[in-house]
Amino acid sequence: MAILDLTAHSMAAKYAVLVDVGYLYAAAGEVLLGAKERKEYRVAADELIQSLQKHALERIPGELLRVYWYDAARDRVPTVDQRVIAQLPWVKVRLGNLNARGQQKGVDAQIRSDLEALARHHAVSDTVLIAGDEDMVPAVEAAQAYGVRVHLWGVEPPFGTNQAERLVWESDTVEILSADFLRPYFNRAPVPVPVTPAPSPAQVFAGRTVRPVPKAPVGQITKLGPGRPHVEEVGEHVAQKWILTRGRDNIRDLLPGPILPTVIDTELLIEAEKELGHSLRPYPEARVWLRDGFWARVYREFDLGVGISSK
Repeated sequence: MAILDLTAHSMAAKYAVLVDVGYLYAAAGEVLLGAKERKEYRVAADELIQSLQKHALERIPGELLRVYWYDAARDRVPTVDQRVIAQLPWVKVRLGNLNARGQQKGVDAQIRSDLEALARHHAVSDTVLIAGDEDMVPAVEAAQAYGVRVHLWGVEPPFGTNQAERLVWESDTVEILSADFLRPYFNRAPVPVPVTPAPSPAQVFAGRTVRPVPKAPVGQITKLGPGRPHVEEVGEHVAQKWILTRGRDNIRDLLPGPILPTVIDTELLIEAEKELGHSLRPYPEARVWLRDGFWARVYREFDLGVGISSK
C-alpha cells in the first residue's frame, strides 16, 4: 500500500502582517490627538511595528513571515522615517506615490497584489490586514479562495466606524486596536520655531575657532587628521545635496535635531568620506565637525539659526 507523504502538510504555518500606513496613522492620529494631517504628529514607527509583531504572535498561529509596510512618498523617494523603517528586520517597505495634494496613489493596488500573491503561492496560512478601505474586499476574497485566513485589525474610532462594512463582513476575524494600545507611539509634533532671518555665512562661522592640535610627546608620531573648516564645508555640501535630491519635506523630518538617526548618520559619514577621499573613522572630533556643518546648512534652509551637534 502506498504511504501518503504528509511532510509538506506538517510544515509550520506562517503568517504575514500587511499594514496600510495611511489608514493606521490617520485613524490613530484622529482618535488620539484629534489630528487631521500627518505633519501634526510624530510616530515611533519602529516601536509600533515591534508592538504589532508581538500582538500578532500572541494571536495568530504559526511563524511570522514578515511585516509589509505600505506607505507613500513624493515620486516614491523614501523619507527619512521610511528609510529607517526599511532597515528593520522582517519588515518590507512598499511605497506608492504621494501627489501634490497629499493623496496616496498605488498603495491599495500593492496591498491587493501582495495579499493575492502570498495566498496563491501558499506562502502563508494566515494574514493580518490593518486597513479600512472597501477596495481590499476582492483581494480578501481571493486569498480566502486559496485557503488563507484573513484577520482584519482596525483602529478604535472616536465614534461610528472607520472601516468599510463589507470589508468587516468578509474577513475571518476582526479586532480593534484600542487607543491605549497605540497611545505610546504617537506624540504631537513640536511647535514650529518662529521664523528668523537666515544668518549670513559670516554669522554662521562667527566665533568658531580651530582648536589647536596638542603637541605629541617626544618620540611619538602624530597622526594628523583633516582640518575643521574643510570638514564642516563638506558637511554643508552633503546637506545641500540631500536637500536637492530628497526634497525639503523629507529633510524637514530630521528637525529639530541635532541628533541624527543612526542610519542617516552613517550615510552622512560615507558621503563625506567619498568627498574627502579618505576615512574619518580614526578622528572622532572630525565626525562632530561634519555634523556641525550638516546642521548649519539644514538650519539655514529652514531659517532656524545654527545648531551644534551633541554627539
